[in-house]
Amino acid sequence: MTARAADRARYDRATAHLDAPLAIVDLDAFDANADDLVRRAGGKPIRVASKSVRCRALLERVLAKEGFAGIMSFTLAESLWLARSGFDDVLLAYPSADRAGFAELAADPKLASAVSVMVDDVAQLDLIDAARGDGREVVRVCLELDTALRLLGDRVRVGARRSPLRSPAEVADLARAVSRRPGFEVVGIMAYEGHIAGVGDSLAGRPLRSRAIRLMQAAARRELVERRAAVVRAVRAVVPDLEYVNGGGTGSVQSTAAEDAVTEIAAGSGLYVPRLFDNYTSFSGRPAALFAQPVVRRPGVGVVTVLGGGYPASGAAGTDRLPVPYLPEGLRYDPQEGPGEVQTPLLGSPADDLLIGDKVWFRHAKAGELCERFDSLHLVEGDRVTATVPTYRGEGHTFL
Repeated sequence: MTARAADRARYDRATAHLDAPLAIVDLDAFDANADDLVRRAGGKPIRVASKSVRCRALLERVLAKEGFAGIMSFTLAESLWLARSGFDDVLLAYPSADRAGFAELAADPKLASAVSVMVDDVAQLDLIDAARGDGREVVRVCLELDTALRLLGDRVRVGARRSPLRSPAEVADLARAVSRRPGFEVVGIMAYEGHIAGVGDSLAGRPLRSRAIRLMQAAARRELVERRAAVVRAVRAVVPDLEYVNGGGTGSVQSTAAEDAVTEIAAGSGLYVPRLFDNYTSFSGRPAALFAQPVVRRPGVGVVTVLGGGYPASGAAGTDRLPVPYLPEGLRYDPQEGPGEVQTPLLGSPADDLLIGDKVWFRHAKAGELCERFDSLHLVEGDRVTATVPTYRGEGHTFL
């Protein structure tokens, strides 16, 4: 029996009493992935990206482990909810225009001390000030650096379009503007190199593209190491007691942690290891989050139909954004239908061994987005479900 076949047997036994559709997290794999992230971080703390988890119980589980500290959140409403729930170090990774949220933040000492907000433009400070109302708490601010690699005189750009702040002088100027403004305090710098951390460099069947990605990422690392260090020096000249410099992601933990200028690493997807994180030479993880759909039809030889399953991930549309049939091995989509809103035909010889009511296990393309489809996660240890915990959705929250 292959390792994957053994996992399928465990998952089927663990959930035999449960009807699909359902989602699980294999805690043995989850914990092993967490331990591997800590090993790769080499002693620097890991801030957990909540968008890649979207389950309070699992955020609490990983933050209880040595080597993890703090949350990187994705909306202001989520940040405030987490802070009210007892998480005391929440970095909002994206600028917000949530006026009601800023009014709440500025009026509550507990929230203001727990949450840092992202800023890359003075106009964002203006919005926060206009939203304060009577709130006079100091707002903790993190400045974001653009990490994109620019080539050929800026005619070629590789990397996400995030912050407009690129040079040490630009980031230091904003730090100066924040420091001079009553009601704000610069506490950190964030620089997320998504073109390194979030792009696999070992694509199956595509050796030339894989090599091109590795060459691009090597060049991007060299450029960013120097520029990030210069930015940190420039900002520390303005804010000597800067609390943290955050960088990296699951795919770049080792290389980012090796930079002296970086004090903490961000990671989240490496806990669940969705399918987009199969294509890295820097690490390999164990798939920990899966969902099951029930077989409801047997249309013919070599084909079964499962209920639902059309859960594409965000990003540029393409087949890499689709979930994949994972267990039993050997199933594939019908190219004329793909994963469907209500029904999904699956082709392949393993279909002939599946009965009505059997489960087919899938892996999502991305990590936390799976939790937007399910109210709860069944936590599997060995061949038993040992707990069932709500996702954000199960707690009544759909922040985006």
